[in-house]
Amino acid sequence: MIEVSVIIPCYNASEWIADALESVARQELNDSEVIVVDDGSTDESARIVERNFSFARLIKTKNQGASNARSLGTKESRGEFIQYLDADDLLAPGKLKRQLEILKISQADVAYGDWQILVSKPDGRCSYKEVRKKKMQHPEIELFTDFWYPPAVYLFRRSIVEKVGSWNAGLPVIQDARFALDCALRGARFIYCEGIMAYYRVHSKDSLSRRNSIAFVRDCLQNATEIEGWWLEHGGLNKERKAALLQVYDYISWASFKKDKPTFAKAYSALKRLKPDYVPFRNKVLRFIYRHTGYCPAAMLASWYRGFRSLFFAKKSFYQ
Repeated sequence: MIEVSVIIPCYNASEWIADALESVARQELNDSEVIVVDDGSTDESARIVERNFSFARLIKTKNQGASNARSLGTKESRGEFIQYLDADDLLAPGKLKRQLEILKISQADVAYGDWQILVSKPDGRCSYKEVRKKKMQHPEIELFTDFWYPPAVYLFRRSIVEKVGSWNAGLPVIQDARFALDCALRGARFIYCEGIMAYYRVHSKDSLSRRNSIAFVRDCLQNATEIEGWWLEHGGLNKERKAALLQVYDYISWASFKKDKPTFAKAYSALKRLKPDYVPFRNKVLRFIYRHTGYCPAAMLASWYRGFRSLFFAKKSFYQ
């Protein structure tokens, strides 16, 4: 019987795929399988897997994105537990063994733990940076608002993965955050596992959310709209859910009002629909301006002030 299926979506990851697979090999699990889904790579990724990692099953497909690659890998897998691992990230030693044990004892659906940033330098070396450590109290709310952990941190019970069905290919930027949230929306019980579970690589080919901020914010809007609809169909908008929606729509409004007017209009409309008297600014001066002139003048003033403050402190630091 296969206990754990490790699923690795891979697209032009020849620089890192070997490190990812070696981190899996070091897990020392007997009843496991490794599936690499090559998502139409044009580099040497597939050849590296075939030549050096006979324990991994390689599936080649045309380029359709990471969500489709993960869903395909899941469909082809047989494990009772599912581990997703991006091709440029690493599992920490002993990660799977520790999370398997805690899931079996607790009968929880999803295990998670801490993670550490791994920075790739131009000369090929790596350095380990800060450790991210945070426990969830209310997964449905936190995973929607401000809790993000990379896929490698989690270990999923297959039964909850099957309840979700597939990764959301309609959210190309934030699909990893949405999958964990989808598990929570379907009643998954999350359990914290002490210690570093994975290493998240930051390198010159930065994440899509940083490379394309507009696409990221649009994904956030679509996600918020979908989650609001889900909540309305599953228990309605209680105090916590409504507050979470206001927080997310407020962020989208702020992030898009200068760069993406249609997205701003939709997000701001959602704010006023949910709470007609909602005031998006904490500063007393900005609140006053907002009430008398509207969102854009207040937001422009806030943006100008933040830019000036940032420039002032940057210059002050430079000259000291």
